[in-house]
Amino acid sequence: MPSTPATRRIGRAAAAALAALLAATACSSSGGSADVAKTVAPTVDAEDNNPQPLDNVKDGGELRSPLQQWITQWNPYQVDGTYGDAVEIMGYVEPRLFRSDAKGVYHAVPEYLASAQVTSASPQVVTYKLNPKAVWSDGTAIGARDFQAVWKASNGKDPAYNLADSSGYEQISAVEQGADPSEVKVTFSEPYADWQSLFSPLLPASGISTPKDFNEGWVEKVPVFGGPYVLANADKTAQTITLTPNPRWWGPKPKLDRLTYRVLDAAATTQAFLNNEIDFATAGSAATYGQLKDAKDGVIRTGTPWDEVHISFGGNGALADQKVRQALAKALDRNALIKIANKGVPVEFKPLDSHLYMTNQNGYRNNSADWAAYDPATAKSWLDAAGWKDAGGTRAKDGQPLELHYVLSDGSNQAQQDIASAAQNMLQQVGVKLTLDKVPSKEYFSKYIDQGKFDLASWRNTGSFPLSKTVPIYRAPQGDNVFGNYSKLSTPEIDTLLRKAAATLDPAQADELYNQADAKIWELGHTLELYQRPSIVAVRKGLANYGAGSLADTVITSVGWQK
Repeated sequence: MPSTPATRRIGRAAAAALAALLAATACSSSGGSADVAKTVAPTVDAEDNNPQPLDNVKDGGELRSPLQQWITQWNPYQVDGTYGDAVEIMGYVEPRLFRSDAKGVYHAVPEYLASAQVTSASPQVVTYKLNPKAVWSDGTAIGARDFQAVWKASNGKDPAYNLADSSGYEQISAVEQGADPSEVKVTFSEPYADWQSLFSPLLPASGISTPKDFNEGWVEKVPVFGGPYVLANADKTAQTITLTPNPRWWGPKPKLDRLTYRVLDAAATTQAFLNNEIDFATAGSAATYGQLKDAKDGVIRTGTPWDEVHISFGGNGALADQKVRQALAKALDRNALIKIANKGVPVEFKPLDSHLYMTNQNGYRNNSADWAAYDPATAKSWLDAAGWKDAGGTRAKDGQPLELHYVLSDGSNQAQQDIASAAQNMLQQVGVKLTLDKVPSKEYFSKYIDQGKFDLASWRNTGSFPLSKTVPIYRAPQGDNVFGNYSKLSTPEIDTLLRKAAATLDPAQADELYNQADAKIWELGHTLELYQRPSIVAVRKGLANYGAGSLADTVITSVGWQK
């Protein structure tokens, strides 16, 4: 698994929901490192970001941040554009129509929307009244044409558009101009509860109206801007990206005059912070926390974002049998695995008992039943029932041994390796041979996870909020498009429940349907959830309105250095 990426401000952009957000468990430095007392409680229902009024923030200055990998595809609607840092940056250079607050409630962004509301329930119609000052960097007014282009590219009807996810857009039947050019009406063929998550970021029609533009026009560049910042420079050789204020920006003047990003691996990120070369670094492991907690001019900030760590099961070979996957889940001691991840970190990692909700979200319910309870005796009996008989060590069926592969990145830190080794030992106790396959970190997702070439693997899903953003992770693949469901495991019942939930406008009823789907996902043996990963970061002292990230979006124009 790759090293942990910066968990700055986990956004709700559609693409950020997907598993390609690289990284696995937060972690300890080594198997023998000493644990620390769990003395830090992560911030919940608020943002640990040094909130400051704008008149207490300096004008000018630079924010220097790490990137985990170079950004090639900038279009967040395209299947290769789902990398988290790219999605986050796109929210600074393109229109984000809504922001969520610390409780996960959406609010219209006034720089783009005078209002946006459901104006008809049957059929559902959403009417957007745009800020007439909103323009693209080429001078074109932001309007219905852009909404139409995003819809047509993202509704899944034309397979030439290589989509990350069609959720929400496939439910739309029409997008048209309203009473005047500043009004847009979106009509749905079936209700879609999370409509506020759509068209965000909004992209210009000029950049996505053909499959070629959609798929290739955002590779290594951003052709048109509509946010407070622009991509001023992307130096692939130096692996650095620079954002500067958009000269056409009509909203509040950004406080910072430069945002710079540099590709750094986990170890280099920590050292760069200690050397005062960057202003933000993750501190979620024993090693990084130990080095950064007392860093000069540094401060630790914590949060409770939508960020889950799990072990996924593949759907091929022996694991095509649901009973085998269920047995593996019973053979893995979740609490022991969590303790390995939690070693040396001052925040307690608690088990996560839902695939769809985080513990600080309304609607969270423990649906794991007995599927996640450690019970090796039951695991053995279920493997027996599936025809995998004890053969004096490794079980066998029809002369074939039960040998599985746990795929992990060669960039995995010691704790990630320890978790894989612990899983190997646990499965050995029930007669399953598990081989640990280390693969190049740069190929971990592209050649293995994305292709479903694993029996067991661990990574994180982040920012899958609102709830409809979790749907791609568990929905049935369509042809070659697996959406975010890399194991390709699904059932018609789960599909139906998820679709129904996403179409239910009443939050309480939607919660009930999502929880019914979650119970079925546990039963399916799709994923063994481990824990909700707190955000623990080191930031430079004096950095205002910017921090660990929970459920709220960053207001980038307010970020700066305290006077």
